[in-house]
Amino acid sequence: MIQLTDGETSQPLPDIQSTGDKRNVAINKVGVTNVRYPISFRTPGEGHGNTFIHTVATINMFVSLPHEEKGTHMSRFVEVLNDYHEGITSDTIREICVTMQDKLKAKDAFLELSFPYFIDKKAPVTGQSGKLDFDVTFEIASGTTDDFIMTLKIPATSLCPCSKEISEYGAHNQRCEMTVKVRVAEGHHLWIEELFGMIEKCASTQVFSVLKRPDEKWVTERAYENPKFVEDIVRDMAVTLNADDRIEWYQCFSENFESIHNHNAYAFIECDKRPESA
Repeated sequence: MIQLTDGETSQPLPDIQSTGDKRNVAINKVGVTNVRYPISFRTPGEGHGNTFIHTVATINMFVSLPHEEKGTHMSRFVEVLNDYHEGITSDTIREICVTMQDKLKAKDAFLELSFPYFIDKKAPVTGQSGKLDFDVTFEIASGTTDDFIMTLKIPATSLCPCSKEISEYGAHNQRCEMTVKVRVAEGHHLWIEELFGMIEKCASTQVFSVLKRPDEKWVTERAYENPKFVEDIVRDMAVTLNADDRIEWYQCFSENFESIHNHNAYAFIECDKRPESA
């Protein structure tokens, strides 16, 4: 029975989602998308990660639905988030996915969080500090396969080796976006900041939020001294990721936003480092 506001009771409302379905078609993922929610992450600052960064994530939440069930209970997804209203943190993300699976009585559950992340980055010469933002995505699965994939989209600068070689002076450069997706081996941990620092070094040079003239001179000359094709960038990314034993699988790709063409340059590498995949 359902209790009404005036103290009276009514008959239970029908639960259509729990009724059967005769089409015999299972659904891989059903749920809610584009839920915005505040989250917090530990950072590798002083005190071994006792500091936090706060941001807002766009969250997708899904479960699998067997062929005999008509629908899932959409409100329960948001209820799970509300159970963590004090803040979704890096320590509770996996727990949230398992809670979704249990609360919706599903075989599989999937959680996706996309959010802007900010780091303090000092200019290379003057040392002036500024906030640099980049995009991060977490993909978590619980059930038939337990999984966690971290994706970073990292801005950087590239300079064309061919342009430098054939020109009497100067060389054309461009902004590039390096994307890395990693699966970290069980029992290991990789900070967002660590992965960012590893990958941004693979471009011709880094980008900064605050640059004074001495810094701008350094960045310009650094790119000129370190020319790279998009192929060079992804190969250097792969070499870096191969050298880290914590990473068991990765995808890395770079898109260079050309300054002298009306198209972009792109390269992609994927590698599964697990012995059984060889």
